[in-house]
Amino acid sequence: MSRSLNILIACGGTGGHLFPGIAVAEALRARGHAVLLLISEKKVDSEASAKYAHLQFQTVPAVAKPPTLSPRMLPFLWKLWGSIRHCKRVIQEFQADAVLGMGGFTSLPPVYAGHKLGLKTFIHDSNARPGRANVMTSRFCTRVFLGMTTAQAFFPKRETVTTGTPVRPEITTLPNREAAAASFGLDPTRPTIVVTGGSQGAHRLNELSAQAAANLPPDTQVLHIAGASDFQRVSEIAQGRPGYKVLGFCDQMPSAYAIADLIIARSGASSMTEIASAGLPSILVPYPYAADDHQTRNAEVFARAGAATLVQESDLDAEKLAALAASILQDLPTHQSMAKAARALAVPDAADRVCAAIEATLTPS
Repeated sequence: MSRSLNILIACGGTGGHLFPGIAVAEALRARGHAVLLLISEKKVDSEASAKYAHLQFQTVPAVAKPPTLSPRMLPFLWKLWGSIRHCKRVIQEFQADAVLGMGGFTSLPPVYAGHKLGLKTFIHDSNARPGRANVMTSRFCTRVFLGMTTAQAFFPKRETVTTGTPVRPEITTLPNREAAAASFGLDPTRPTIVVTGGSQGAHRLNELSAQAAANLPPDTQVLHIAGASDFQRVSEIAQGRPGYKVLGFCDQMPSAYAIADLIIARSGASSMTEIASAGLPSILVPYPYAADDHQTRNAEVFARAGAATLVQESDLDAEKLAALAASILQDLPTHQSMAKAARALAVPDAADRVCAAIEATLTPS
């Protein structure tokens, strides 16, 4: 496309929305377009975006929807209207040609504002079962981009394009294992498990993983990304265990994937996309309170493909988790087949697919 575009991307609230948005922003810039990323005022957004100084970010007040019959609905609607007005001003000042939302209720105000201003608007949903916020936002969209084909059934009246979920460029080109191990003070020759509950942590999964360490094979080391709020507690549980490294936040995920032989994680779509890109076996423990149990639906896609072991948190204890991890690490054929299956699920050009679909929509016929 010869004409340079100004694209506004709403991607705040969680790492699962932010990181795919950053991946699209990088791809759009590489294609000669200008990008403004709208993020929330949450600490997770400011921490995660800090390393991308070459990208332009702007914060907007987050508006989380309460239950429909809640007395908090009136204040919510008032805040939502204020957020929409604010987003209209941002869109006009940036002279945006289109608005892309990466999911969640933080995407609704900017996408709706863009729609009311007559712009082309888009939403991307990464999950096998889309969130209700995205289904609502899709009413104001020109096209809906999907991370998984199974989500198409939830948008029967909208034009959908299956693009895959965008992955940041640094995840597709990992450092070597020795350099990655050195960055965390770990031994590159030892089998390594990386535990991550996502950008906001996972209280029970963190606890089980730290307790499981006592039953792992003795040469196993663990890199545990516990989340800032759970860092102290997990550190205390794992205290004194050699080869057990706990982090509150990790801004070196490429190195984490490079040192990993196995991932233990929640099954948020963005994290799973990165696991697939890195070609790693995983034990997926869905967040049990996720809306519409969408994390289980995500994990089922990987489990059916042979890329992951799916286990519900209610069925798990520390001993079982350690046994599952050991069985994958110590069975080379199983480990290799899971890694191959994970890699087969990756869509390495997803960000470019999103860009191409936006360009095609904005190109006069």
